[in-house]
Amino acid sequence: MDRDKILLTPGPLTTTLRTKLAMLKDWGSWDADFNAVTARVRSSLLDIIHGADSHVVVPLQGSGTFSVEAAIATLVPRDGHVLVLDNGAYCKRAAKLTTLMGREATSLAFDEAESVDPDALDAYLQKDDSITHVVLIHCETGVGVLNPLQAVADVCERRGVGLIVDAMSSFAALEIDARKTRFDALIAASGKCLEGVPGMGFVFIRKQVLAACEGQSQSLAMDLYDQYVYMEKTGQWRFTPPTHVVAALAEAIAQFEEEGGQPARLARYTSNCQTLVQGMQALGFQPFLEPAVQAPIIVTFHAPKVPGYVFKDFYAAVRERGFLLYPGKLTQIETFRVGCIGAIGSHEMQQAVHAIGLALRAMG
Repeated sequence: MDRDKILLTPGPLTTTLRTKLAMLKDWGSWDADFNAVTARVRSSLLDIIHGADSHVVVPLQGSGTFSVEAAIATLVPRDGHVLVLDNGAYCKRAAKLTTLMGREATSLAFDEAESVDPDALDAYLQKDDSITHVVLIHCETGVGVLNPLQAVADVCERRGVGLIVDAMSSFAALEIDARKTRFDALIAASGKCLEGVPGMGFVFIRKQVLAACEGQSQSLAMDLYDQYVYMEKTGQWRFTPPTHVVAALAEAIAQFEEEGGQPARLARYTSNCQTLVQGMQALGFQPFLEPAVQAPIIVTFHAPKVPGYVFKDFYAAVRERGFLLYPGKLTQIETFRVGCIGAIGSHEMQQAVHAIGLALRAMG
């Protein structure tokens, strides 16, 4: 097979040829041309959430997790107390890195097969007034569940606590409107639903809380306040930027806008998800989640109940046919995950289902 394998994962994703070609040029990191690309990307990102009036956006080198860590260290005071709404693996990661940043972290646990409950959050905040910030994973890709951002934001606003949203797998696909939804920080990355390449995260920070962020981070490289101030002053990144990643993201955003922006991307991903689920059910696979909480980003399926099934062998058989799957994140139940995002459509999803069927037959 001479084409790249299609990545049915939560990121990195399959990208277009245009996005790949954007990485063929070398850029000077302090050059005016590259500064203009950075400025264009930042402006376009704010437009996606209608956030130009209320928020700033600060890009950061590294994977999305770098930006989650940077956001918590920058926004939460050293004596702050973070409540993590926990219904999956990435929630647990957020709680762990909060503790490692030296901030107090408490987890409010929910079932992995269900979305978090805003009423439970409200009750918790009523009895514990030490909580300064809440962390929500908008789309918990451990299993693919969609959490209720607006309802959680409403509770946080009413209770007067800050909200930090990990929107890594939802940004640019699911609607997020800063005019309607109050959050102190929202974090996403280049290699997810914008269909760029991995290597850069970015954090939207509410202007009203920005000044209080000065000096709160214990990290030099990951201090988003310093990164923002320097970028506003000079147009440049403080430290060597991932120039090719930024250029690819600029090109990916241009294609995102040409496609019709967030509504069009959501429509394509929703179609991908429906094609996948219907095809997999025809093969006998059952999704782990109920449709009401399933985000059209990544779908967790129960492993086939056949003797001798091993995910590694199943993965290899599907890979041989041109598609890369993702292992399950659940500890108690044998599952695997199939992503619906990236520069692919329902035709590729049909091909993927066909490849899975052929792999099963080849495995007997």
